[in-house]
Amino acid sequence: MSDYRRCFIPGGCYFFTVVTFDRLPVFRDSMNVDLLREAFRKVKVKRPFEIQAMVVLPDHLHAVWQLPDGDADYPNRWREIKKHVSKRVDTATNHRREKQVWQRRYWEHVIRNSDDWRRHLDYVHYNPVKHGLVECARDWPYSSFLRSVERGMYDLAWGCTEPASIRGWTTGYE
Repeated sequence: MSDYRRCFIPGGCYFFTVVTFDRLPVFRDSMNVDLLREAFRKVKVKRPFEIQAMVVLPDHLHAVWQLPDGDADYPNRWREIKKHVSKRVDTATNHRREKQVWQRRYWEHVIRNSDDWRRHLDYVHYNPVKHGLVECARDWPYSSFLRSVERGMYDLAWGCTEPASIRGWTTGYE
């Protein structure tokens, strides 16, 4: 059993990496991305939180969330999101008749300050380029990058080359 301990900070800001089962490209199918979006919408109605950045790649996703004041319950939000998608995605089941959509665990990191926050946003938005899926961040359809451009956080040409802020940097869980 793992000695890993999650960090719970009410009203905290978190970076997440969530991976599909065996890194299967579940989200190569745009219909499955739509199911994921639907899951986020439903969970946010019941358990509000702000998505500050997000990218969905074929076999994993990254997100930065801000939780409401006094609330540190991101595990139940992820459980509900994963459950919603798992019930609707057409995929294999295991010997327990569980859908094999997600890895059981996920990576979380508490955002410590504004520099840490910006580095994680850059990491999220550059990820499709890093994985060779597109030439520029603006070209990936399943990302909050264009929304961030509209908010004045990025120039549209950002992310066509590796940003200095994340050059040689890893999140600890790729």
